[in-house]
Amino acid sequence: MSKAKITANTIAAAEQILGIAYTPAERALMLDNLDGQIEGAQARRKLVFPNGLPPAGRFDPRLPGARPPAPQRPLVRSKHDAGPLPDSDEDIAFAPVSELSQWIESGAITSRRLTDIYLARIEAYGPRLECFVTVTADLARAQAEAADALLRAGTYLGPLHGIPYGLKDLFDTKGILSSWGAEPFQGRVPDSDAHVTELLRAAGAVLVAKTTLGALAYGDIWFGGKTRNPWNLNEGSSGSSAGSASATAAGLVGFSIGTETLGSITSPSQRCGTTGLRPTFGRVSRAGAMALCWSLDKIGPICRSVEDTALVLDAINDHDPRDLGSLEAPFNFDATRALAGIRVGYDPSWFEDESATDVDRAALDAARRIGVELVEVSLPDLPYGSLMSILFTEAAASFEELTLSGRDDELGWQGAGAWPNAFRKARFMSAVDHVQLDRLRFRTMQAMDEIFQGVDALIGPFMVGPMLVLSNFTGHPCLHLRAGFEKHKTRSDPSLAGGKLIIGDEQAESPRFDVPQGISLWAGLFEEGLLCNLGLALEAELGVAALRPTFAK
Repeated sequence: MSKAKITANTIAAAEQILGIAYTPAERALMLDNLDGQIEGAQARRKLVFPNGLPPAGRFDPRLPGARPPAPQRPLVRSKHDAGPLPDSDEDIAFAPVSELSQWIESGAITSRRLTDIYLARIEAYGPRLECFVTVTADLARAQAEAADALLRAGTYLGPLHGIPYGLKDLFDTKGILSSWGAEPFQGRVPDSDAHVTELLRAAGAVLVAKTTLGALAYGDIWFGGKTRNPWNLNEGSSGSSAGSASATAAGLVGFSIGTETLGSITSPSQRCGTTGLRPTFGRVSRAGAMALCWSLDKIGPICRSVEDTALVLDAINDHDPRDLGSLEAPFNFDATRALAGIRVGYDPSWFEDESATDVDRAALDAARRIGVELVEVSLPDLPYGSLMSILFTEAAASFEELTLSGRDDELGWQGAGAWPNAFRKARFMSAVDHVQLDRLRFRTMQAMDEIFQGVDALIGPFMVGPMLVLSNFTGHPCLHLRAGFEKHKTRSDPSLAGGKLIIGDEQAESPRFDVPQGISLWAGLFEEGLLCNLGLALEAELGVAALRPTFAK
């Protein structure tokens, strides 16, 4: 096939895609030297890079002159007494890790029995929620028995000892399917473990299942179906940590691990009513995890309580030179820390916006009651939304082979907002604009640093205002916790009968469901301990964390 000749009209047409305009004379000057530029790009495209190969450049969320984190101190758990072991298996299954760990350490329950409880619930309810890619029952029982044997021998590995958990299926597990939720990779079985997998094993945690994710870490549609929200089975669980949030909310695992590039921990936590902790960029190693966006991907816990997120983060916090973005930072958490003197910022416009809910405003009122000082803040007027092009460009580079080979057609979701279309459009992103966006990102980092010069933390609704986008690009940590409930109809979901209620083979008009709503907290870099302290106080004040979905009734 002969190469089409580039003309001045070709350049003029390209200008429309890039949103620029050149003169006829300027176009004429380009005609004799564009071929070399194109040939260089085509020569490079003949190289197919593995997903694990990173760019030479790396993102560091720390500004020049940033103060180092405080030295490592021992983790201090709350003084809450779990009390006697409940008679009901369901009550045991929904207990937080902070209680499960006490019962295991005291011998009130064995890890094997706890694992069997969760495996039974997975068998009964997992298919309805479509939240698991692989159930690792034999491995889980073996790991549970090993945990029990260690405890009998006098070795206790810590709060996760013997606790069954779910691992998002973009983490490598040796000899076990690690499919990235996507059709082109649904038979992928790695020959080694991700670093997070190794750390959780060392902490004594028991892997009971690989949880679903939206294909290539976007949404809740995967090659096996669509993961459901336990509070309303007629809608998806959001994503991309879809199965991790759904399974944790449904009491099918003790806790789970998720990842976030832009909302993939916090969004399913908002939808399913779980508590998600997105750590500072670089705190948790991504070695052995699918790369989507090297400068944005983060790993964190999804749990049923705030303290649980601290216990899990303590186990997976680790510097790892195999991840070029990995940073060495202590994680300090003292559940007994007082909040006196803590300043929490908020932008009144976030809570006055028509998208803000009564739950959001009630959470702000609760923050006034927990002993912190609320301070009004405002962010500079910058085009934060423009930063999204960085995400799409990096993601398109991560999966370039799918686009250039045409294998992107294998992905089940092919809508205008789906990855295949986003990857194709990203090919038209200007490299110059990409560099300029990186400079905007640095200016955004400065803006956040200026905010945190005056306050210790921020509070705001999940989707109102720029914080979801802004804080992901600056690398700041976020804790999202359940704040209340709203009654509304099934959210728009084209893959589930157009918003109709599905009961067996029958359909009826969608009723109104009580579904959870959450509130987000943000803090300075590496201040996850403070976030958890604030979250603990809010969780206690709001009093809604222990309520369970009724999907199984």
